[in-house]
Order: sequence, then C-alpha cells, then structure tokens
Amino acid sequence: MRVEPFDSNTLQAICKVIADTREGLTGFQIGEILYKLNIDDPDPSMTKWKRLYSALKTKQDRDRCANNIILFLKEAMQPVRYIDNPGNFKYQKDRLNSVLAFAGLKFNDDGNVSKVSKVNTIDEAQLRANKLKKILIDRKVHSDVLKFCKAELIADNYFHAVFEATKSVADKIRDKTGLTDDGASLVDSAFGLKNPLLALNKLQTETEQSEQKGLINLIKGIFGIFRNTTAHAPKIKWSIDEQDALDLLTMVSYIHRQLDKAVPTGNKLTQ
Repeated sequence: MRVEPFDSNTLQAICKVIADTREGLTGFQIGEILYKLNIDDPDPSMTKWKRLYSALKTKQDRDRCANNIILFLKEAMQPVRYIDNPGNFKYQKDRLNSVLAFAGLKFNDDGNVSKVSKVNTIDEAQLRANKLKKILIDRKVHSDVLKFCKAELIADNYFHAVFEATKSVADKIRDKTGLTDDGASLVDSAFGLKNPLLALNKLQTETEQSEQKGLINLIKGIFGIFRNTTAHAPKIKWSIDEQDALDLLTMVSYIHRQLDKAVPTGNKLTQ
C-alpha cells in the first residue's frame, strides 16, 4: 500500500523514538540501516534523531510517500535486535505506535503496518494532555510527575504517560543511591531493612519500620503493574482511561514525595 507522507511533527516524533538515547538504536545501527535501504546519510556526527530526521525527510520528499520510512521502521524494529531485552522491544513498539496513531497507522508484532483509527490533529492530543496536566496541578502533584503529561505520550491512550512516570521513580532511586539495579531488586537494595541505603525515618520502632516496609511494597506494586506489563502482556489489555491515569499518577506523585524526604543512612551496599 502507498503510505501518505508524514507531517514534520509526526516524523520528528518517530525519529526521537527510534534514536532515543536510552532505549533506541545506536548511531552505528542507524547508519547501517540507512546504507542498507540506500537512503542518503546526511552527517554521522549529527545528533542521532536530527540525523535520522534529515535522512528520512529528504527521502520522503523525493518519493512523495512514506513507504521507505516504513521500511526503515521494519528494519529498526526487527525482534532479533531485542533478543536480550524483549521488554524494550515491547516498550519501543508501544511508543512508536503512539506516534503512528497520528497518521492512522500501527506497527504490528509481525512486522507489518496496518491502518487504525487516526488521532485527527496534534492539537487534539495536546488538549488531552493539557487537561490531564491541569487536573494534576489542581491536585498539587509532584513536579516530577507533571512533565510526563505530553501529547506524544497520550496520543494512543494514557498508558505511556503513567509508564514514563513510573520509570522516573526508579531513576530517582538510582540517583539518590548510585545503584544500577532495576525493579524489585533496586527497591530492596535501597530500602531493605537489613542494610538500607535510604530511610524515611530512624527505623527504630515497629511503626517506623512499617512505614519503610509500606513504601517498599508500594513501589514494588507500581513496578509490577507497569514495568513488567510491557514485557509480558499485549498493551491493548492495559488500556488506561483518564480517571485511571489521574489516580495512578497521583500515586506516583506520593512516591516521589516520599523519596524526596528519604535520607542516606551511611550504610554501604554489601556485595
């Protein structure tokens, strides 16, 4: 099928997903795919997403269609690239589909692209994001949560906004401790009562220890719902509506406030 050209905003968003510094392709991988598809590589020294955008935009303008961009995406999203991290494949595919929704397209597990209901305008998604942000501001949620109310995250549904906010919890724990773990092991290493690196209080009484245990269980619960979901379950089963997003982001806000008041214990991580 002929794929209509992507507008500049959509194409930029696609390139930012594929060339994401943390989760996306390396500069070498981008150059490799451009070469394979005979797409001119403007300048390997450029910022990755700008380099990719320039290459794909030039190719799209010449072809007057986006078919070669779809071919690039198929190469970039080959499951074999993610054999060591299947959860990352699922996460990247979901992010990509949030952007492709603007063009009425969806990247499927089998590597094909199909048509879906289209988000009519970027403004439509932006209005949804602004509404969510306004309500959260009224709730006085933590500032680290508000930055995830972005149009590109909720173009498909609210799943991505909550998922990204959840990731920020792990990032903050790592920043405060220097740990490199993830998920439940990160929480245990940071807050486990036997040798905690961070503490909410003096941990001397049963009540104080229960408060610490409660935070451990709460963070693990959030991780279990969202972080593990991306690796094990189809996203369609985890569609989140506005009310769910508000409640869950408020919960993440509470966790951030607890993390802000947690202080280093002086303990060292045991090997």
